[in-house]
Amino acid sequence: MTSQVAFQVMWNRLISVVEEQAQALVRTAFSTSVREAGDLSAGVYNDQGEMLAQAVTGTPGHVNAMADAVGHFIRRIGRPSMYEGDVYLTNDPWEGTGHKHDITVVTPAFMDGRLIGFFACTAHVTDIGGRGFGADANDVHEEGLYLPIMKFAERGEVDQTLLKIIRGNVREPDRLVGDIYALATCNEIGHRRLIDMMQEFGLADLGAVSDFILSNSRAATLERINALQAGEADGHMRIDGYSNPIDLCVRVRIEKDRIICDWDGTSGVDKKGINVPLVYTKAYACYALKCAIAPEIPNNAASLTPFEVTAPENTIVNALPPAPVALRHVIGHMVPDTVYSALDKLLPGIVPAEGAGCLCNFQLSLRPRTDMPSPENARRAEVLTFNSGGSGARPTLDGMSATAFPSGVMTMPVEATEQVGPVIVWRKELRPDSGGAGQFRGGLGQYMDVGAAEGYEFDMSAMLDRVDHPALGRAGGGAGGATRIVRSDGVAMRGKGRQFVPPGVQVHMAFPGGAGYGDAASRDPELVRRDLALGYITAEAAARDYGLTEDDIAAILERAASGEDI
Repeated sequence: MTSQVAFQVMWNRLISVVEEQAQALVRTAFSTSVREAGDLSAGVYNDQGEMLAQAVTGTPGHVNAMADAVGHFIRRIGRPSMYEGDVYLTNDPWEGTGHKHDITVVTPAFMDGRLIGFFACTAHVTDIGGRGFGADANDVHEEGLYLPIMKFAERGEVDQTLLKIIRGNVREPDRLVGDIYALATCNEIGHRRLIDMMQEFGLADLGAVSDFILSNSRAATLERINALQAGEADGHMRIDGYSNPIDLCVRVRIEKDRIICDWDGTSGVDKKGINVPLVYTKAYACYALKCAIAPEIPNNAASLTPFEVTAPENTIVNALPPAPVALRHVIGHMVPDTVYSALDKLLPGIVPAEGAGCLCNFQLSLRPRTDMPSPENARRAEVLTFNSGGSGARPTLDGMSATAFPSGVMTMPVEATEQVGPVIVWRKELRPDSGGAGQFRGGLGQYMDVGAAEGYEFDMSAMLDRVDHPALGRAGGGAGGATRIVRSDGVAMRGKGRQFVPPGVQVHMAFPGGAGYGDAASRDPELVRRDLALGYITAEAAARDYGLTEDDIAAILERAASGEDI
């Protein structure tokens, strides 16, 4: 009989296997969003399609949504039609991870001719055709090429007709096809490592280790839930939306053996592509609850099951086909802070203040300028860049600056952005005073100025929020700084949508900050002085929010200028 210690070793080994799987994808992907920002997920599943382990690298929106995806693949492909050497894929928003720009690849794992499980991974791709990555579509069909659950390869033979269709419908065919091969390859690497592990431990299948992982994860999660006092509370957040503000409303109920998030009362489906399939809402609601209640318990099918998420159909958090969903993350990334609005009433002193929420993304469609002859060797390019505002202050710590919560996606380096197209990033730096005041200060947003290289113009698809509704503080903390976006010639720009930028004109952006936690009057004076010396707050904010005198401010700035420690 296998010991409990041996099973724990196997569990840890599986987590290592899928982390190697994810790192292989990072190393081989063509898209900078995967390579530089880590916008991906990877996981291993038992033969019933239940997720056993996920990679540390990746985003909760991808991996928690992908947790449900393998079951759809089993149902659509059918077990009798699964063979060694097969590779399956889809970008179905409702059976994948929420929009067409995510491609999920699933590979069946065989050992000695028997199906023993599955590997799955997801990556965000730069382009999938259609209107491009943005909120402007009126239905999902305008948002790009649809790939139903199907075989990319059967018994090791790639479907060349499928590749021709993909290449003929996207703006960056080499990059996209390269990403698909990278996804398939990383699953294969995971499969090899799994077989090595099973041979080492003398396993014929994953049944016993699967039972150990799932039963222990479920028991540990239920223990955490049942230690909480039963109750219910409502949470609310208002955010920019596309043309009109969006209200997110949730009721969180803590019951025996489960926590329920009910999104009744939330705004209806929007006309533009900011709607969210329920699978993505579920992914981030479950993530929020796990972070607050059971953060150390590994993520798998059993540790997610006690968290139940419901929403009326055709609300913005449960959009049905053919609703446009390309920017489902703009709303979906606000789900955790809305859940925390309710949870703070049930478990005070646990959750952070509101943060920037959604990623501060934009995509540039660059082309030779149309009002004069093109530069020699000019080319079109699609440049997607991921950026972050500040996270909200925590009950005992400041918020993190330029850090994406809840997505965990990394900010892309300027060098990587400029390498893939004729784009210039003129400025990228922290934004003073954007973190909300409080006993614990919100994380700072960023300034970012971008433009095209000489001889080019571009369309910019903005994917921003918090323009009109900045992050709100908790326990008396101040609001974070709001988003700003304007052209260098003074023309105002919208927070969302595709907008033309003429040659020689830059786009100036100020990304939002996280909100503060607690009364600013209670902040440690040493931390205030440090913030001022490091430029996190200005002299005006130091006086206004924290009560520093002119003499104090002058002395601190003088010492900082001379290089003295504060």
